[in-house]
Amino acid sequence: MAEAREGRRAQEDFRYRLWRYDGAPGELIPLLQSAQDHFGYIPRRAISYISTVTGVPESDVYGVITFYSQFRLQPRGKYLVRACEGTACHVSGSKGIVETIEDELGIEVGDTTEDGLFTLNTVACIGCCSLAPVMMVNDDTHGRLTPTVVRKTLRDYRRREENPSEEVTR
Repeated sequence: MAEAREGRRAQEDFRYRLWRYDGAPGELIPLLQSAQDHFGYIPRRAISYISTVTGVPESDVYGVITFYSQFRLQPRGKYLVRACEGTACHVSGSKGIVETIEDELGIEVGDTTEDGLFTLNTVACIGCCSLAPVMMVNDDTHGRLTPTVVRKTLRDYRRREENPSEEVTR
């Protein structure tokens, strides 16, 4: 219910921003943020529409989107996997953890699985250095990782999709 309300609010905000756009400089980023809030990413049709409304060439809109890391051109998975690459995690083997995640999910950093369940990103630091190496799946923190623990954790999330009553082991 709350998600539906948020979705409607994002859609109304996006439409409102486009409707009130008056050509003022500096509106491109707020328009892109509204589009991303509405769609969950910035689809091609939104780029075209924003370009038409603002008069900014599509190539320039695309350039802004790809310059700022906050913008996504692909939908994000249901589960956002963030692998820490901070110093403590790095010296504790985060590179192998990222490689294990990539192997288990069949994607590379920045990609989303074909089924739309997982998106993999790396972050500079999660802030749980005493648990290194660490990854987060949405808001759940998983620490003291080994390749075996990573595989089990990701399989637990996938299994939860198949049987929603199951809990994910931490």
